[in-house]
Amino acid sequence: MLREHYAQGRLSVEEFDERLERLYASKTYGELQVITADLPDIDMRSYTAGRELEKQAKRAEKRAQKEKDGLRGAWAGWAAVSGVNWVIWLIISVTGGDGVYPWPLWIMGPWGVILLVNTVFGQERRKRLEG
Repeated sequence: MLREHYAQGRLSVEEFDERLERLYASKTYGELQVITADLPDIDMRSYTAGRELEKQAKRAEKRAQKEKDGLRGAWAGWAAVSGVNWVIWLIISVTGGDGVYPWPLWIMGPWGVILLVNTVFGQERRKRLEG
């Protein structure tokens, strides 16, 4: 509590040191109350707990944003690779004359299913962990 009052500028360095010495020398609650009697009565525990809750909320928000960015990146990678494979397939089909089996589906399919499952069920898992 003294540290918070010092941080807020209510105590000078000398006052803080003096009160800290008296704090360590005190043996009863009454002696402790005398040390802080002239300072505003603030429930410092709820003050620091509120700060910690704000920090945790910000961390959770940043984590959620990173996960969203990660999913967007994964889907963008899937789309880019799929597009390149379809272009290659189209070039081979046009230049070969005969119809070529659509092999890009074998690349797109499993990868897309995994991404889809992660996108759908990953959101539910994150909601359960947050709530």
